[in-house]
Order: sequence, then structure tokens, then C-alpha cells
Amino acid sequence: MPYTLHEKIDGDFDAVVELTINSLEKEGFGVLCDIDVQKTLKEKLDEDFRNYRILGACNPQLAHRALEEEIELGALLPCNVIVYETDDGSVTVSAVDPEQLVGVADNSKLDSVANEVQKRFERVLSDIETNGGE
Repeated sequence: MPYTLHEKIDGDFDAVVELTINSLEKEGFGVLCDIDVQKTLKEKLDEDFRNYRILGACNPQLAHRALEEEIELGALLPCNVIVYETDDGSVTVSAVDPEQLVGVADNSKLDSVANEVQKRFERVLSDIETNGGE
């Protein structure tokens, strides 16, 4: 079962990361953490790896609503969005599928929050697809 929403585009990696962050911000998400996997693997293991960033995205209002319904949900937050170079030189932006993510909590009161996050992530990916090749 798919657990991400994703979009593959042609574009400069760093520009796509910046576009992703800007698109998330337009949808009310802040990026709480930005993990440069390539840099980390080089520093910690002396291993080369493709450009790969993990962005921890959080919409405070939606996170608050979700935590009010399920206090343990914090273990699954923030929602991760990844940006990485593919073997063919394009860039993929992939966001965790919020409906799959909160599904593990088995709490139907979270459905509306998950649905709202999903819609926002879909708009983020659409924005990236529209503006990513520029």
C-alpha cells in the first residue's frame, strides 16, 4: 500500500528544495527540521550518497487539533517531506500520506485532520509540478 504522495520533475535540486519549502509555507506548514542526508552520511560514514533532504513539516493549527484528539500522535510528527535526486537526474518530492500515517492510530476523530493535510500536500505537489521546471 502506498504511503507517500509524490511528484517527479526536472529541475535543479537546490531550487526544488527551495520551491518545496516555499510551497509548504503557502499551505501553512513550517519546516521544523531540514536534514541533509547526503552531508550526514558523508560526515558520519564517509559514504557518498545522492542529494537527499528530509524536511520535517508542521502546520501548528492542524497539529494542535490532532494532538487534542490523540496525544500519542506526537510520535508521528512532524510530517516528513523528502526531496531527492533520482537515477535519471530528475528530482522527486515525496510527502508522507497523512491518511496512512494517522491510520495507525485507529482513531476516526483524526480523519478530518488527515484529509485536510492530504489536500494541502496535494496542492504543494501541484505547485511544485507547475513551477519546478522553471
